Amino acid sequence: MTPGHRPGVVVLADTDMDDPQLLRYSRHILLDELGHEAQAKFAAAHALIVGVGGLGAPVAQFLAAAGIGTITLCDADRVDLTNLQRQILYATGDVGARKVEAAAARLSAINPEVALRTIAARVGPAELETLVADADAVIDCSDNFETRHAINRACVAARKPLVSGAAIRFDGQVAVFDARDPASPCYHCLFGEGDDLEETRCATMGVFAPLVGIVGATQAAEALKLVAGAGTSLAGRLLVLDALAMHWRELTVPRDPECPVCCARRET
Repeated sequence: MTPGHRPGVVVLADTDMDDPQLLRYSRHILLDELGHEAQAKFAAAHALIVGVGGLGAPVAQFLAAAGIGTITLCDADRVDLTNLQRQILYATGDVGARKVEAAAARLSAINPEVALRTIAARVGPAELETLVADADAVIDCSDNFETRHAINRACVAARKPLVSGAAIRFDGQVAVFDARDPASPCYHCLFGEGDDLEETRCATMGVFAPLVGIVGATQAAEALKLVAGAGTSLAGRLLVLDALAMHWRELTVPRDPECPVCCARRET
């Protein structure tokens, strides 16, 4: 035992962090798998979150609380009364406000050290090319296949890791597509852009409120692991949740050797 050390008290090593930062992030620093090195990576990282609704709300909260240095929030919508059942960043007084502005205000209150960038628009391929290239991790919390495929193409082109999530009714999905790894599939390998997939919306199908929190928290966990280089990511795997039975399934996602999105990029 080191001099002056009391049982049950962990002495933190000297770092560039000041005392309030050491206290704020102490529960991550105490983890052997993270520690000071991972916390420094969080502070230097830039996360892009597309969609600040049911999934984006918990993702943004966890990443801001964990100390991700820069977070870009993209969403064209305004807060609606129907959002408040599950989109936990917002309060009744936010109804009518732009989601990215209301979210940024709340996140700044949680952690004023985080630099927040807001884009109050639906981002397309042109915008995503620049946004993704500037990010260390991309978290897709959007609600339509057009945007999801555009995000995927930008991530493949820039070789940036993508954390994808979806939630409807009582069903959730989470996957990681890591374009840095030549063996990893991309989103298009799993859901082809020309496939006949039914677009489902919360407005018509409903969604169990805690489901988006479970899926969003899992997305945040995967994003933090990718930034820290800790553990094993979900790359190549799809987690499927039936929240009504509270049953998880894991499916292997193979890389499509003829994928028009990621295979051409790997050959360059």
